[in-house]
Amino acid sequence: MTATLKHGDFTSLAEDYAKYREGYAPSVVSALIGLLGGSAGDCDAVDVGAGTGIWSRTLAEAGFRSVTAVDPNNTMRATGARDSAQHDITWHAGSGEDTGLPSASANLVTMASSFHWVDFEKGTQEFCRVLRPGGWFVALWNPRYIQASPLLTDIEAELSRLQPGMKRVSSARQGLMDELSDRLAACPEFDDVLLLEGRHEVQQTVDHYIGVWRSVNDVRVQLGEEKFERFLAYARERIGDSETVKTTYLTRAWAARRAAV
Repeated sequence: MTATLKHGDFTSLAEDYAKYREGYAPSVVSALIGLLGGSAGDCDAVDVGAGTGIWSRTLAEAGFRSVTAVDPNNTMRATGARDSAQHDITWHAGSGEDTGLPSASANLVTMASSFHWVDFEKGTQEFCRVLRPGGWFVALWNPRYIQASPLLTDIEAELSRLQPGMKRVSSARQGLMDELSDRLAACPEFDDVLLLEGRHEVQQTVDHYIGVWRSVNDVRVQLGEEKFERFLAYARERIGDSETVKTTYLTRAWAARRAAV
């Protein structure tokens, strides 16, 4: 890893992202299908900012009539297409502000762990254009719920000790997410907004737990490589002789319905 990693650029992190990032709570997937009328097979889904396709594959496995994965990064998109070869997913170059997709072509448009990188006004306008009337836009994140583990709480606190004033970009409990319901409700194109949450636990090897951190762009950029390696060394030291780390994830999904006009 070089010292030139840029904010929001996952090109050099694609393999770590694909290998170590965890999936989303199954209960949230089921709830979203319920919002769509209970039959994924009658719906077309678009996953914007799809990255390596973790959420795109979840949608495909849920039985959506079609799944289109959109991402601006060539390396992330190529990695996702490779890892999704056994799934019926169409990959497309595009961004949250300009998907390049036809108008009124989807019942569901999602951004999984990526909406924080998009211009809010341009993104929501684009998603409403792509959605059919009555369709849903969903922004979701899958952060570790560190409050469930004193060990993980202490490890994450080391970030602030190493870099006071660190501002996390991707956490679903900070910044944009604190006001997201109100901002979505204020969009005249949406006529309903819901917040869904689902917890799920995973038992990770120590290397897998460390690998998840290696896939996190904002931490690496803000710490720099030297401090980042010190942080990982601290995490390994705190984990000690344990062979696994139990991690609770909290999938949080903001769903906004396109007005049926």
